Order: sequence, then C-alpha cells, then structure tokens
Amino acid sequence: MNKGGNTVKKFLVFLMTVFAVFVLVGCTATKDAGKEPNDEEGKDAKESTEKILKLNNGTEPKSLDPSIGFDAVSWDPLNNLMEGLTRLNKDHVAEPATAEKIDVSEDGKTYTFTIREDAKWSNGDPVVAKDFEFAWKYMLDPANASEAAFLGYFIEGAEAFNNGEGKADDVKVTAKDDKTLEVVLTAPTGFFPDLLTNPAFFPINHKVAAETPDWHAEADTFVSNGPFKLESWDHDVEMVFAKNDQYWDKGAVKLDKVHFAMVNDSNTQYQMFESGDLDTASIPAELSDQLIDGENVFIGDYGGLEFYRFNVKEEPFQNKKIRKAFAYAVNRENIAEYVVKNGVEPAFGFVSPGFKGPDGKDFREKNGDLVTFDAEKAKQLLEEGMKEEGYEKLPPITLSYNTSDTNKAVAEELQNMYKETLGVEVSLENQEWNVFSEAQKALELQFSRSSFINDYSDPINFLESFITDSYMNRTGFSSKAYDELIAKGKTESDEEKRWEYMYEAEKMLAEEMIIMPIRYYNTVVLEAEGVSGILRHPVGYFDLKYADKQN
Repeated sequence: MNKGGNTVKKFLVFLMTVFAVFVLVGCTATKDAGKEPNDEEGKDAKESTEKILKLNNGTEPKSLDPSIGFDAVSWDPLNNLMEGLTRLNKDHVAEPATAEKIDVSEDGKTYTFTIREDAKWSNGDPVVAKDFEFAWKYMLDPANASEAAFLGYFIEGAEAFNNGEGKADDVKVTAKDDKTLEVVLTAPTGFFPDLLTNPAFFPINHKVAAETPDWHAEADTFVSNGPFKLESWDHDVEMVFAKNDQYWDKGAVKLDKVHFAMVNDSNTQYQMFESGDLDTASIPAELSDQLIDGENVFIGDYGGLEFYRFNVKEEPFQNKKIRKAFAYAVNRENIAEYVVKNGVEPAFGFVSPGFKGPDGKDFREKNGDLVTFDAEKAKQLLEEGMKEEGYEKLPPITLSYNTSDTNKAVAEELQNMYKETLGVEVSLENQEWNVFSEAQKALELQFSRSSFINDYSDPINFLESFITDSYMNRTGFSSKAYDELIAKGKTESDEEKRWEYMYEAEKMLAEEMIIMPIRYYNTVVLEAEGVSGILRHPVGYFDLKYADKQN
C-alpha cells in the first residue's frame, strides 16, 4: 500500500511540473508574439511562405545594360527587370506597357507615346520621357558600340548618327515633356510597336547613369522599372530578383523572388531539376525519348535558326561552289532527330516558320526548301570548286563552336558527315562564348557555329543581318544587290511587294550560301509541379510577370 501511495504522489508531482513548464512556455510565446523572427528557424519559416522560382540562366549575362546585353542570356533577366514602352502580352502581341497611350500620325511615320503617371524606377524616381531619349541615343552612339544599334535605324537620323555621319540631336527621338515622347520614323513601319518590346529599347534612368555610368554592373547600383528588381548578383554563380514594389502593375506580379543559377550543362541542370534545386530545366538530348511526352513538359514556338557561317575571306570558302558543297553534304534531318532531338525541325531555308505574309501563307511554306541533303550534288560541287581554285587538296579546315554539350554533339556529327560524304577531314575547336563571339565578329574564324533568335516578328529581321557592314554579318560577304533588296524590304509600303523583296533576298542567300542552315529552334522545358504562368515568347525571351508557384 505505502509503495503504491508514494507512486501516486510522485505521479501528481510530475504532472504539476509538466503543467508549470507548459504555462511558462505559453507565456513566453505570448510575450514574443508579433515580433519578427530573428533566428534560423524563423528565417526558414518566412522563406517557406515566399513564392521563390528557381531558374537557370545558363551563363553570366553579357551585360545588364539594355544596349549592350544583346543576347539570349542577357535578354531573359532584362525582360523581367525592365520594361519598354510596349510589352508582349499573353498572345505574344505588343501592347502598351510603360506607355499608357500610343498615337500615330496619318502618314504612319510619327509616334507619340504618353508615359504612365505611376511608372516608377525601383529607387522611387518617376520614369520620364528623357529616360527613353537618353537610352536610345546611348544605344545609337557609335562610341558605345552597341550591337543592337541597327534596330534603331527605322528612326530618322539614327543610322547617320550611328555611322558617325550625323549628330545625336538629329535623331528624331524627343522628350516633349516628362511624360510625352515623340519618335519620327524614316518610313511607315507597322511593326514598330512590336520592335519596341525588344530589350534594346528599354529605358535607362538618365539621372542614375549620369552619376554612376556603370550602374548596371552590380546589384547595389542597379535600378529597374519592370516587375522585378535585382536584389543580389554573385557573378558567374547566381542572380536573385525580388518583386519590385515600385512597378506600376505590381498587383499582377505573384512571385516574391526569382533565383537564377548559371549552369551551362544540360545534364547538370536536369539533375538539379530532379533534386528540386531548379523549377524548370531543358531536356538533355539523350533523355528526350523518355521525357518529352510527359505531362510536365512545355513545348512551344521559338523563332530562330541554328546555322554555320562561312568566312568568305578565308580559303577555301571564298569559292561559292565549295560553300555549297559543304551545305549539301549535311543531313539536317539526322541532326534534328538523332542528335539535338526534343522535337526540333531541320532547316531547309533561313527564315524560320511562323511569319504570315499578306496572302495568309507562311513565309517558309511560300519560299520552299532552298538547301537539302544531296550527297552527289555535294561531291560534284566540291570537285568543280576545287578545280576553279586549282586545289589538288583542300586547305586545312577548322569548324569552331561556342562551348556547350549540344553544340559539341552537332559539330562532331558534321565532322563525320564531311568525312563520309566528301572525304574531307575537318578539325574542331570550342571557345567560351565571349571569346568566340569576339573572334567571329573580327572574322578570325574560318567556319563557325551561329544562332539567331528573332528580335521582332518580321522576316526582315533575320535577312537584314547580312547586309554589307552589318555587325551580324560576320562572313565578309558584301552585295549591292542584296543590300538594295533589304532596303526595299524595310521601306516598301505595299506589303505584297515588300514580301516579294524578302523572298528574293532569301533565295539570294541560298545562291551565295554564305551561311548554312542546320535546324529551327523550339522551346522544350520541364516545369515542376505548381509552376504556372511563365510566358515563353517566340522572339526568344520569357516573361515572369504573371508567373506563379504553389508551395
């Protein structure tokens, strides 16, 4: 009995002790309620409620200066940090953005943009017309060597200024007052509002740029006017975006943050997706067959072309027949189906599908196949070209490509095809993107890989790349006849005639074969469960303004 009684007493004491501890804990919690968490657990809890999208940018952006970052790895970040007068909507159509109103003169040459009163920069400054005038003239200033400058040539006085033959004051971009921008074009250009969605036409806070010329180089000096702001930037490693609370349409933005990794290997980024370290990923070619039909795969249009440039200033590619021989020796269908995979289409022309002409027909359908695989024709052309040049044996040939596992696989396949079809040994070399790009522009590469993503939705965009002295030419090719066709293709007011000029220009590219098409692009992306609303535009960049992620 006594033993049992002692046990009961001990149990009651234990219960009272537990209750006292519980009360103390409860009092402590009540006392601290409402305070910001200051420990790791609190931080983790806060992060778990935030909507954070984890993406891969591939590599470090070339620049977050809108005039200089003229490539895909710069466009994606820029299109979400910044905003132009217009923005592509969910149907990929240009609509007013930072501009709330657009007026066009009767002759179609003068555009007047009214900027929103509530448009602000991330530092609180109002977005003013002077920010656009400053940015566009900065882009056109030859001292800044912007690769995007040619896009501004539709504006009166722009080409002369960029070529060093005119003055900045002669460029017809004028801030009439803080909220009114007037632009005068050289000719009516119906796709001008679409052109302005390109990041090259984003504004620059002219006051910030005057105080800090390299404002775009670090997160702590970067100012944005788009859906997000640049919170941090660990170069070559990661960028972190945060929702921009100064953005005029911030109510439409659902994400709190976006983390951009920089992983330039398709297998590594896929593994990161599998482990939850990325919310989207491309499909490695070797996994295409088993993954591409999955429910978590987005497949969409992506206007552009993968191709190779011949340097016509270097042997043996000064000879047109030899260039053609190399083009006809390529089995594009095999490359698309067995090397790149992921549903890409082989390219038998230069302008990608998706451009409807005035007759309602697609440009690609109307102009047909211009270069196909023809082994016998390739051998014959090579023989004729070598005879014309007096070659008993071709000079050494090096095929160059920018570093990427997919680019390497395509280059190796081309190497095999040239050996098998033409009996020609081709050496391969790869270079990191920035080194490769500069060497290509300087005409230091003999035979090199290239890609083109549409800057705006018109076939002239690709075709104008090969006019004399275009920075995009990179082949040494020059033709007065081609230049004239492109000029007419940009200024002709009769749309049927304008398209005929473009058809003829593309056929001339095939006849001269200064470039060799490989395949058209598409967008194939794995998306994690709960991710939605990412707009992937065919012109080559995506929009996270409406993106969402359910935790």
